[in-house]
Amino acid sequence: MSTAARAAELRRLLERANYAYYVLDQPELSDAEFDRLFQELRAIEAAHPELRTRDSPTQRIGAAPAASFRKHRHLVPMLSLANAFDAAALEEWEARNARLVPEARSSGYTLEVKIDGAAVSLTYEDGELATGATRGNGAEGEDVTANLRTVLDIPLRLRGGGWPRLMEVRGEVYIAKSRFAAVNDERAAAGEPAFANPRNAAAGSLRQLDPSESRRRGLRLFCFHREAPGQRMPAATQAALLDALAAWGFPVEPHRVQVPDLARAHVEVARLEALLPSLDYEADGVVVKVNALGLYAELGTVGEREPRWAVARKFAPETQVTLLREIRINVGRTGALTPYAVLEPVELGGVTVSTATLHNAALIEAKDIRVGDWVEVTRAGEVIPQVLGPVRERRSGVEAPFRMPAHCPVCGARVEHPEAEVMAYCPNVSCPGRIRESIAHFASRGAMDIRGLGYERVQALLEAGLIHDVADLYELTAARLEGLEGFAERSATQLVDAIAASKSRPLSTVLTALGIRHVGAQGAKLLARRFATLPALAQASAATLNEIPGIGPATAAAVAGFFAEPRNRTLTERLASSGLALREPEAAPAGPLHGQVVVLTGTLPSLTRPQAAALIEAAGGRVSDSVSKKTTVVVAGEDAGSKLARARTLGILVIDEAELLRRARPQP
Repeated sequence: MSTAARAAELRRLLERANYAYYVLDQPELSDAEFDRLFQELRAIEAAHPELRTRDSPTQRIGAAPAASFRKHRHLVPMLSLANAFDAAALEEWEARNARLVPEARSSGYTLEVKIDGAAVSLTYEDGELATGATRGNGAEGEDVTANLRTVLDIPLRLRGGGWPRLMEVRGEVYIAKSRFAAVNDERAAAGEPAFANPRNAAAGSLRQLDPSESRRRGLRLFCFHREAPGQRMPAATQAALLDALAAWGFPVEPHRVQVPDLARAHVEVARLEALLPSLDYEADGVVVKVNALGLYAELGTVGEREPRWAVARKFAPETQVTLLREIRINVGRTGALTPYAVLEPVELGGVTVSTATLHNAALIEAKDIRVGDWVEVTRAGEVIPQVLGPVRERRSGVEAPFRMPAHCPVCGARVEHPEAEVMAYCPNVSCPGRIRESIAHFASRGAMDIRGLGYERVQALLEAGLIHDVADLYELTAARLEGLEGFAERSATQLVDAIAASKSRPLSTVLTALGIRHVGAQGAKLLARRFATLPALAQASAATLNEIPGIGPATAAAVAGFFAEPRNRTLTERLASSGLALREPEAAPAGPLHGQVVVLTGTLPSLTRPQAAALIEAAGGRVSDSVSKKTTVVVAGEDAGSKLARARTLGILVIDEAELLRRARPQP
């Protein structure tokens, strides 16, 4: 046998062994035999580089570390799923679809276990993996091909035939429960913080700059969908498509089931819910899909965000009872004092929980939560632990009611409690607690998005005296960072580069990052669009600010007060001198709802309130919470209340969801 033929034979044997082990769960080779064949192929390719192919098993770990990730635009946007938390919601989903497309009800459904991991898109050209990307914002993700090539579940070249020449396969990358504990043990041994849950671990592993680190994490994959615009469907139903994906070499979650109607779906959902805890991967529900693929285009999407042909049947979050040992106070970036519970550690949804939010003193009093109580704890949205309430029958009489402290627990300043607000505040702008939180917020993803600058690193920089406020970030150098624990030459350079990259953020982002009281992302956009530059905004009076549609008196006073404070003026001047743009790009051309002030009321048939608001804003309109003479139109759904009545009294136009969708559509 020639050397070229032997290399081809080794590639075939190794890929077959990977497929048998990772996809079929039926190992064909021992580890020792696999390693022997792998080393033989590697030696041949080293001696004869011309025989090395892109789909060779040796190339799963052949990429050098990346400096950053480039953007990748998906062939078709990756949508999010709407949730149905009970059987009634599932019935409503079916009824809405049937009103649009009656055939949807009779086509039957497929049920698939919903993997709780990180969504990815795999692009194949002529049967070979070309690009792998994260979901990103749905339209555009990050190219993490080198990392995804290390996932041994993913075929580098497709098996069989019948696949489209160009297609994107959608899937969910995860870390097995059995592997997750080992990953955290390894991180602890290296002095790194533990991952909160397998989902975070999977997402973080996908974004490692060094592919060998991604491989070491042991990522796995399940696939569930494919997009191939303009090309023939390989199957008429979702069930058949899943079978086709499996035949092409993709791992498909094995507990999928096809049912003729929703009555049977309810039965299978209950069976799968009981099964989920026994699986070696995190799953948070069951995805129910209309089975007939030919109906998907006709059913369409809701606000270009969610497909109507699929819904996630989510299950109630797990709850546990544990001891509330202490109530402590966190001082936020605005000075808000937020109480939180220190708990006897308890396992909740696969995560060890030792603290939980209590929101504010008024809520603690309303729920009658006391220090020393046994309390019921859950994870809101399966992420944030929160205390539901006390288990009163377990009280012994030693439990103590909570009282908000009169002085800030961090700096000792006397606490202020505005009469009209539920929160208490530390008024000291130099409070170390406020500074720490403000810097962490400034660097967060929703603000300046300085990657690599998490809470722990902010704390380390403060303790080392390298920073005292957000402006100090832009004076950091790699040389100054390298002496700190946890900073090697590469990580120090990466952080300095990430800080430098944030200088180009628009003014609206900077305003969000500064954490001005009452100014969120939407308010920041309104201010930035009105004034365009930071100096112009800084000169505006509260009266002028209050004239901006969408900026109320409280926000106007807070913004004017922020810029009236000399220390804040100095801070923003330092940011400007550090090279931040502090300008807002010119607005995009006016959309079909430009100048419209829209109020939403009641429950819309298919759009959630956030989806409807996003649709209106994308079309150039502005969403208001209250009906006034400035309101242009009211969108009313079921159970519309006083807002609808007031709109009619003022003679304001009232429309339904269908008319909103028509008006928000760009005109030809």
